[in-house]
Amino acid sequence: MAGGGTLSSLRRPYLTLYNWTVFFGWLQVLFLTLKALHHSGANSVYAAVHKPLILAQSAALIEILHSLVGLVRSPVGATLPQVSSRIYLTWGILHSFPEIQTHPLVASLVISWSVTEIIRYSFFGFKEAFGFTPPWLLWLRYSTFLILYPTGISSEVGLIYNALPYMKESGKYSIRMPNKWNFAFDYYYNALLVLLTYVPGSPHLYGYMLGQRKKALSKSTKSE
Repeated sequence: MAGGGTLSSLRRPYLTLYNWTVFFGWLQVLFLTLKALHHSGANSVYAAVHKPLILAQSAALIEILHSLVGLVRSPVGATLPQVSSRIYLTWGILHSFPEIQTHPLVASLVISWSVTEIIRYSFFGFKEAFGFTPPWLLWLRYSTFLILYPTGISSEVGLIYNALPYMKESGKYSIRMPNKWNFAFDYYYNALLVLLTYVPGSPHLYGYMLGQRKKALSKSTKSE
């Protein structure tokens, strides 16, 4: 019992620290992105942000653990697909294929991700630290996705598509037969399957988020 009480008492300060730490990580990503755009143009964005981007995005893996151990209410089934798709883009596409790192879509992707995550982590940071969120932040949390989700998804799909020729040519991450495992894997065809998942997945998730927005904002209006 005592151990459970200790863990419960540590939950809020831990989540507060986690949310605000990742918030500042994404704030750095956005600042460096805008600075690179201003001084050098879209083709220089990835070079300017790749290290903090990898750190900030990889930190989201911890959220899967948060869901697994019940530290947060978000179910693993909802957290895992979103985190894994971001990790795939960060490591499996952008980091792995330098040929697309100067593509203009990198800028729109990083801006969409960073603004979304800055709002999200500040929302939960306020909630854990103070037990409430300001109405304006609540509105931003459930409204900015109306624009940022389509721009982010379009950028993701565009970058995967543009990476396809380099996957096919290099054979990177593919496993050819024969081998001692008697197993074959083609990273190029795997990427095609990933692209196909966006067709049903994107409208479904967007519809779910619209439902969450309606619920959250109507609840906020009633409490005023």
